[in-house]
Amino acid sequence: MGAKNSLPIEAVDGFSPEEVARLEKRFRKLDSDGNNALSVAEFLQMPELRDNPIVQRVVQVFDADHSGELDFAEFVKGLAMFTMKNVERERKLRFLFDIYDIDGDGLICNSELYKVLKMMVGSNLKEDQLQQIVDKTILQLDKDSDGMINYQEFCDIVGQGVGEKDEEDVTTALTIDVPKV
Repeated sequence: MGAKNSLPIEAVDGFSPEEVARLEKRFRKLDSDGNNALSVAEFLQMPELRDNPIVQRVVQVFDADHSGELDFAEFVKGLAMFTMKNVERERKLRFLFDIYDIDGDGLICNSELYKVLKMMVGSNLKEDQLQQIVDKTILQLDKDSDGMINYQEFCDIVGQGVGEKDEEDVTTALTIDVPKV
């Protein structure tokens, strides 16, 4: 951790010093061009993410400074969303919402939902079939009838049937282990 661009261990919420060291080692290994930032292509070198159709969108959400790449702090904060079992449910829900809210206006419109679902299904559905799914989804979730899904409407459906206990839900299903390097 002696590199000048190291992130102080105490600044990494929820990770042990050993995990931070492994993450930094993994980050440096993925940073093939040595610019202290990960491009989408470099990020895709992680086998766990290689086949994920929305990884580019995930990187965009992690990219807090909108540089197009992830620095180590963004990398760690982003991974924390998936690795920490104790990350508040609210933060995970916000992250999930942000995946769909491409323009960041706090609403998921028809075209945004279409784009993200298209990333997920690829060519497995015809465009008109996908559009029908999007239209029905918006119609079902849009409680205030504005033609879009706001954060509360999103949370209401994602959190349906989930109590306050440690029951399995969408947010806990997002948890992964920090891989050893």
